[in-house]
Amino acid sequence: MNIIPIIEALRERQGKTMLEDFRSKYTPFQILIATVMSARTKDSTTMPLAEKLFEKYKTAADFVRLPVEKLEKLIFPVGFYRTKARNIKKLCAILIEKFDGQVPSTLDELLTLPGVGRKTANCVLAYAFRVPAIPVDIHVHRISNRIGLVKTKIPEETEQELMKIVPRNKWLDVNELFVVHGQTICLPRTPKCGECPIQKWCDYGTHA
Repeated sequence: MNIIPIIEALRERQGKTMLEDFRSKYTPFQILIATVMSARTKDSTTMPLAEKLFEKYKTAADFVRLPVEKLEKLIFPVGFYRTKARNIKKLCAILIEKFDGQVPSTLDELLTLPGVGRKTANCVLAYAFRVPAIPVDIHVHRISNRIGLVKTKIPEETEQELMKIVPRNKWLDVNELFVVHGQTICLPRTPKCGECPIQKWCDYGTHA
């Protein structure tokens, strides 16, 4: 399947890019912290908390000085907030000790940080640095399988397969377009196939 027409149709429907929006609002450090917070939590819950948090705490040093108990309260009710608070504190200390307080811009270095897996690391690469990457969350995994781009069981497999079939210069498009599409049209249980701009390319939609 040629993914280029799918990307073009989604881009035409969605307009302004999340990449532009994120880079205009947040620093690489803030993107990293917000992404760590967002694991297994809806953006509608995470982002308002992150925005409020960043009004006062803007750097790794700010978070290192912040007591973990207070950070837990500040990021509640994101999922696993206690674990995430501890990881944020640890990764901020590592940023200061090993990276001069800056967020590294390579996958291998990002993966050394507590609480940072492949999806989070790829999000930071894509949204903070515009480094070609394909962050695979539940939306990207679901849609890629539903429309027939891949046949995989876990997000890590989906990432590897998408990297084979998506031109590298389009990698940055995949996450932002599929996430918005998954949040608004291609819903998990009741997809709005009648409103879908890519239905004609979709294995599921053509039989809906």
